[in-house]
Amino acid sequence: MNDKTIVTHNGNFHADDVFSIAALKCIYPSFKLIRTRDLALIDTADIVIDVGGKSEPSAGRFDHHQRGGAGERENGIPFSSFGLIWQKYGLEICQGNQEVANAVDADLVSTIDAIDCGYVEGVSQGISLSQTISMFNPTWQENSHFDSCFDEAVDFASRVLTRFIASANGGISAKEIVAKAIDNAEDPRVIVLEKYTPWKRTVHALSTEALYMVYPSQSGQWRIQTVPVEPGSFEDRKPLPKQWAGLSDEALKVVTGLDDAMFCHNGLFIAGAASFESTMKMASIALQE
Repeated sequence: MNDKTIVTHNGNFHADDVFSIAALKCIYPSFKLIRTRDLALIDTADIVIDVGGKSEPSAGRFDHHQRGGAGERENGIPFSSFGLIWQKYGLEICQGNQEVANAVDADLVSTIDAIDCGYVEGVSQGISLSQTISMFNPTWQENSHFDSCFDEAVDFASRVLTRFIASANGGISAKEIVAKAIDNAEDPRVIVLEKYTPWKRTVHALSTEALYMVYPSQSGQWRIQTVPVEPGSFEDRKPLPKQWAGLSDEALKVVTGLDDAMFCHNGLFIAGAASFESTMKMASIALQE
């Protein structure tokens, strides 16, 4: 039995209303969804998203199109319907973990809000998740129904949201492991992880000296990876040796003098060897360059 009636607008849809419904599916596994602009239906709904002209979360109203909008974050990014939904339900969706909820807001929700509200400052170039959602709308050459396309977009958004939450939780849970590795490093320039965990944010927060990360791959071999100058940058604090660029197997073995050297990316940000010992020797050679 459907306990809730949720309304959003019909016709063309965007990432904010699609992700809002995906988020509410985490709270209400079963509900009646109506896509309409009929004010009579809107007034009878339990939750109204992206339509209706009201932002009253306590009353289940989550629109941002009214004059004056629905407020903004401290960094200036306005709230769209998804941001309003996340404000109320994000912590519950993330099982009470405020740090995870904040991370999802910073990396996913606020970007969708910014694009929907036309706040482009700080939004990366290239195709966005918001554009991807928009492509679920039927084109002028198709006879698909908007509502069925909306359902497909929500299914996609649900999977994306689930993975964003898992990724944020994994990154936050890894902080203690990476921090301990930094403290235990014999050389503060080379940080060794006994198991790969997300490390970039923690390393940048705790170490200005770290140049290389050494960790085992899923296949049991070892990797050495450069530390970028800042998270998201393609510039490294110290690239691997130029003469290694693009080499693999015998060619890399000759240049490094290591009989189990395996590869070095042409971009000089990651290389690998079969053994931990050889990977550490790679780090030693790279430090001397």
